[in-house]
Amino acid sequence: MKTNNSISTPSRKGWINRTVIGIGLASLFSDWSHEIATTVLPAFLATMGVSALWLGLIEGISDGLSSFAKMGSGYYTDKLQRRKPIAIIGYLITALGTASFAFATTAWHVLLARSMAWLGRGVRTPIRKALLAGSVTRETYGRAFGFERMMDTCGAIVGPASAFFLLQILNHNYSMLFTLTLIPGLLAAALIAFAVKEKLRMPVPHISFGERLRLLPPAFHKFLIAVGLFGAGDFAHTLLILLATQKLIPVMGMTKAASTAAALYVWHNIIYATFSFIAGGLADRFKKNYVLAAGYFVAVIMVIAIIILPSTIWSLAIIFTLGGIYIAVEETVEDSFCAELVDESHHGMAFGILATVNGIGDFLSSIVVGFLWSWAGTSVAFGYSAFLFIAGAWLISRTQITSPNDVRKKNQ
Repeated sequence: MKTNNSISTPSRKGWINRTVIGIGLASLFSDWSHEIATTVLPAFLATMGVSALWLGLIEGISDGLSSFAKMGSGYYTDKLQRRKPIAIIGYLITALGTASFAFATTAWHVLLARSMAWLGRGVRTPIRKALLAGSVTRETYGRAFGFERMMDTCGAIVGPASAFFLLQILNHNYSMLFTLTLIPGLLAAALIAFAVKEKLRMPVPHISFGERLRLLPPAFHKFLIAVGLFGAGDFAHTLLILLATQKLIPVMGMTKAASTAAALYVWHNIIYATFSFIAGGLADRFKKNYVLAAGYFVAVIMVIAIIILPSTIWSLAIIFTLGGIYIAVEETVEDSFCAELVDESHHGMAFGILATVNGIGDFLSSIVVGFLWSWAGTSVAFGYSAFLFIAGAWLISRTQITSPNDVRKKNQ
């Protein structure tokens, strides 16, 4: 059925439909676009003669803007009958912001461009997730979100490979390389505009942010605490690259160790992409809180392996494999469980808050783990992560709902 506002009510009998495929491909192309820029960003800044501090500022400020944009976008767009136009604008801003690196001549130009791109990324994220959840049934949330994560991670694999390939062809012409990111970036926006169907929905009434937050069910609040605990220890996996490089330098030398660490990270992303879909299937077959708790426990095994295993190429391969598996489960099942815990009318708000909690956790955890690593060594640093991973896994295993009717009652 179609309305005069061109909002459709798509069939949700099967989870593979044009909206799921469109969002999945949009995630692939958008990630492909900004991963090209991210891969060469440190080298590009080095040509300007700027310090590592600038890279930290650029990433930190951009991530902070993105996190709070997600929360604001989710809250605001639940009050709109049509969310999709805001998502399209978000994808366009990300594409244009990333491509505008081509005009940068100083570090603060890069800061402005990256902030613009990540602001667009923050605006679109909760809307994309709400559109995805609205296109399938509750029974197929896991597979739909697993497919989207798989496609997004494929972009994270293709993007760096494209960057290295294009740099050689373009003879390290960074301006041309950044301009070329417009192609996949604009394709992503076009896919959202023309492939995605938006489900007919009634906007929620205008009430304060605090009141909307209180309307979300108690199980969702418990879920956020569990995610926050886990996230406070869930360091950026670029630290795994640093770990592998440091451990392999004594036996391989700097150049070979760095190349091997990069190859291990590519393997990590391949595992991540593969297990995202597997995790989604498991989440649809079993209780999502148990599947997510199992994923959190894989993270515990990974950090224990870091602490106790000898530093060999094979032990590092195991560590990177476990890292790819738990990230796949974490990101896929957190999203699908969030969608199940909250009524569809509040999906934008719920996804926005979840993304903000994760963003704050990512920021804090990497700083704390990095500090503890430098101050007391890897055993203390990753022991800290293990403690929080166990706490998050225990609490998430105790977070559940009993039926769809319970969710609706809690949100009325």
